[in-house]
Amino acid sequence: MKHIEDFAHRFGVKIILDQSLLVESHHRYFLLKPGLKELASRNFISVGLYLGRTRRGKLSPSFNLLRMIAREKSNKTFVDERTAWLFICGRDIFARGIMKIRGRTRRGDYTLICNHRDECLGFGEMLYDDEAQIRSAMNKPVISNILDIGDFLRREK
Repeated sequence: MKHIEDFAHRFGVKIILDQSLLVESHHRYFLLKPGLKELASRNFISVGLYLGRTRRGKLSPSFNLLRMIAREKSNKTFVDERTAWLFICGRDIFARGIMKIRGRTRRGDYTLICNHRDECLGFGEMLYDDEAQIRSAMNKPVISNILDIGDFLRREK
């Protein structure tokens, strides 16, 4: 379960999950309700709340996990409507579309991308070290898109 803790740490969050309710099956992680663990066989496909899976030692999170991280005081970047739409379409974030940044802004850290209603649209990686650098990079991407809610639609081709 260290993968989940390490992933949350990249957002500046320490996520505490009851280890007795976490279960892994085929490199997929699930959070169960009390009493459900005894009913789940070891060869299940899905049970409880899906948190993500590991591939080559790296966690690919579910949006359930991203929403859990968003409820904490995590790194968040709030974007305008146009930028939110472009992000959902798979684009990176440019400085002109950022309304507000909350939390750390160090290069390599993860940040949740949220619209003006504080709805999590996905996450990206910071490409600059502080807000001053971000504001000065007007025509360059400042946050690299890693995962967005439009990913599911793009995979339906």
